Amino acid sequence: MRQLHRRVVVTGLGILSPIGNTIQEAWSSCISGKSGITKVDVGIIDSPVSIGGQLKNFNPSDFLDPKEIRRIDPFIQYGVIAANQSIADSGILDFPSLNKELVGINFGAGIGGIQTIENNKILLESKGHKKVSPFFVPGSIVNMISGLVSIKHGFMGPNTSVVTACSTGNHCIGTAARSVAYGEANVMIAGGAEMASTPLSISGFIAARALSTNPDPESACRPWDKDRDGFILSDGAGSLVLEEYEHAKSRGAHIYAEICGFGMSSDAYHMTAPPADGRGAALSMKNALLDAGLNPDQIDYINAHGTSTPLGDLAETHALKNIFGSSVPSVSSTKSMTGHTLGAAGAIESIFCIKSINDNVIPPTINLTNPDPLCDLDYTPLRAVEKNVSFAMNNSFGFGGTNSTLVFKQI
Repeated sequence: MRQLHRRVVVTGLGILSPIGNTIQEAWSSCISGKSGITKVDVGIIDSPVSIGGQLKNFNPSDFLDPKEIRRIDPFIQYGVIAANQSIADSGILDFPSLNKELVGINFGAGIGGIQTIENNKILLESKGHKKVSPFFVPGSIVNMISGLVSIKHGFMGPNTSVVTACSTGNHCIGTAARSVAYGEANVMIAGGAEMASTPLSISGFIAARALSTNPDPESACRPWDKDRDGFILSDGAGSLVLEEYEHAKSRGAHIYAEICGFGMSSDAYHMTAPPADGRGAALSMKNALLDAGLNPDQIDYINAHGTSTPLGDLAETHALKNIFGSSVPSVSSTKSMTGHTLGAAGAIESIFCIKSINDNVIPPTINLTNPDPLCDLDYTPLRAVEKNVSFAMNNSFGFGGTNSTLVFKQI
């Protein structure tokens, strides 16, 4: 077991997602098996993709100044709003002894401000360089969520941003937890955000044959199902406030869970496809268990990467069998409801792991009606299941072969 210097707990949560824009709404939708996938206008002529997971009943002006909204890409708006939700939930700003030099941010995105890039490219070509916004660069770069949250609240601790495709959220949380564990900060706000449902982004994923072309929003996202044909592109953000345990206790904070394990690995295999045996994913889980000092049989629930791609779902199944043998614990993919929020996925799914621990319930994998015979684990099909959850694991894997795993503990 790797000896971390200090224990790290979660004291605040924030979320924007296709199934809800508050923790209560999103979690209620999640455990009831409510899909957030709908018909959307993707803005592409003759597009084979017509569905996605966008935010609903959301107006950024309810949270941000109109001038700020004009200056920053939607993914930054989402991240800042979710981060502020989690900060308010934690009550950290009400702590009179808070040392803001020891409060930091680690917030990322898998792609970043692609809508702003597209819009300014159009302006450049149609009206010339003088029409390109002076906020084009600062309003689209990935680390600006961390920057703006730091500026708003005067947080002077580590101000960083991890970018690892669909592993981003997990990596931001895991590396932020280490900043707390190693004494670089007492508090870190960590998570991921994404708004990549733009014509160019969708076209790129279509060209890569990554997206489902199923026109039915209710059934298209179907991890481990024999009829799965790709993931559903979605938008959102998730944020966690991480705090040193004694610091949280000293101010009487509500503690949701403890982060007890973090693992990383590389497939070292291919730009976009996992190795068939899932060896990189298995190594990530192995490293997280080592970090947590746990045996595989102590894990009660795994929120899988589970994107609904033919190759990825099967590879993760092999990886789970590699680590857990014949006793794989309960597994589910909440992406079956949210779709794939790319850089936000790890953070959103970490929140669902934490809520699973708090409420002792395993969220379902919806739409799993025709199981792939090669994917033969307990994926909690169709309905949530009540179960005591002391330890929950969250997997996130990304293009470039990057893998990340977090383990959360009941406290």
